[in-house]
Amino acid sequence: MLKVGLTGGIATGKSFVLSVLRELGCEVMDADQTAREVVEPGQPAFAEIVAHFGQEVVGEDGKLNRGKLGAIIFNNPAEREKLNSIVHPRVFEAQARWMVEVERRNPQAIVVIDAALMIETGSYRRFDQIIVVHCDPDIQLQRLMERNTLTKEEAMARISSQMPSAEKLKFADFAINTSLGFDDTRRQIESLYEQLRKFES
Repeated sequence: MLKVGLTGGIATGKSFVLSVLRELGCEVMDADQTAREVVEPGQPAFAEIVAHFGQEVVGEDGKLNRGKLGAIIFNNPAEREKLNSIVHPRVFEAQARWMVEVERRNPQAIVVIDAALMIETGSYRRFDQIIVVHCDPDIQLQRLMERNTLTKEEAMARISSQMPSAEKLKFADFAINTSLGFDDTRRQIESLYEQLRKFES
């Protein structure tokens, strides 16, 4: 089984790359989705988060109010670190269990896990190959403003809170540049998939 990590900055096109790799036959997992699942009410991480951040981060529906939690951690590195220390170990456990299941079911699988903070957390070391998705900084800014209805200043603040793409690219075995749109990106992904298959043959 080939273990592939997929990462890149916010609004660079990771979700599209992941969806095409799934379409081509890879087994894929979205770490953001997993992170949402491990903080559902009833999960140990939910109780820890509420114990630390207080009842105010729980919405009327009984789930975490991601907006309120985000407002607390966005400009507070210590609180962001605390949240990550609660969530990340649970995400890694869920990923490890999933990879064992996939390998049992299909030993020849190419598994791809998409995680924005893979390099920052050091979890990229668990993978055989790393793909970094990136695009022109102006395009990234425009996409983020449109996608999240943000002002230019808000979007720039979010982008600058992450490791720059140029830094992430130093860790890449493969890079996908999404600047030229869906068709060009799909061609790059198809070529990449053929190269990944060679590792498994």
